[in-house]
Amino acid sequence: MLAIGNFDGLHRGHALLIERARTIARADGRPVAVLTFEPHPRSVFVPATEPFRLTPFRVKERELARLGVDLLFVQHFDLAFATKSAEEFLSEIVVGAIGAAHVVVGWDCTFGKGRRGTPEMLKAKGSEYGFGVTVLEPIREKNGIVYSSTQIRELLKAGKPRETAALLGRCWEIDGRVMVGDRRGRTIGFPTVNLGLGEYLRPAFGVYAVRVCGDGPDDPFAGRSLDGVANIGLRPTVGSPEPRLEAHLFDIDADLYGRHLRVALVDYIRPERKFSGLDELKAQIAEDARRARQLLAAVAPSC
Repeated sequence: MLAIGNFDGLHRGHALLIERARTIARADGRPVAVLTFEPHPRSVFVPATEPFRLTPFRVKERELARLGVDLLFVQHFDLAFATKSAEEFLSEIVVGAIGAAHVVVGWDCTFGKGRRGTPEMLKAKGSEYGFGVTVLEPIREKNGIVYSSTQIRELLKAGKPRETAALLGRCWEIDGRVMVGDRRGRTIGFPTVNLGLGEYLRPAFGVYAVRVCGDGPDDPFAGRSLDGVANIGLRPTVGSPEPRLEAHLFDIDADLYGRHLRVALVDYIRPERKFSGLDELKAQIAEDARRARQLLAAVAPSC
């Protein structure tokens, strides 16, 4: 049983699609598989676009495993692959390479050159090639909004991580390896861990209440939830050439350089702003930390 899609964000709608594939697979005694595409087609067709990914491949792979996917097929996407017709994609990849017995897609699925492949075409070709097809209709939350990666991106850019979490079914995370910063935080009593944003979407710049966990079974912080306060942006008081995430973790004193951490954005505290100097910055960080502790106290640990 094969679910096909980009699955950027792996939101609740994606989870329901994969669950439908799992249900069909169980009934037929088959594994559930996902076919996705890397890099994201948008970055191939519009290479100069600003970063937009919600779930880079490493994160996507982890979340698909969490959703119970048995097999993951990753099709390298480039301009040459984009010239394949919808019929070639089905005959060569879905049938020829994978041998899918049943395909599950969303209502807005398109594939093949010129995006000629549609759910209706998929059903017609399924009858021809001998595989079943299930098309999920739009899945909406209680207020009627359709679960979509586009909607999630808009919420993150608006500084609304709580609303984002409602669509994702979990807090949105930025993960990465801790890099060496300028160590200025230590001089004012607030040491930070620094992560580059890479290909991640840039959420609203500002200060967030965050939860941080280690990544990987051998990481001493795996399974632990560390509360903190983080700034995402260009640090206008001291200046930064590239946006970054700087997180101050509460009640912990450990060397985290080189560790791979997952930083979940729980709530938005305030926009980024420039201060008159380090003393004013230090006072504001103390207030941000107090507010973050207050907000996080009302949210259950998630790691």
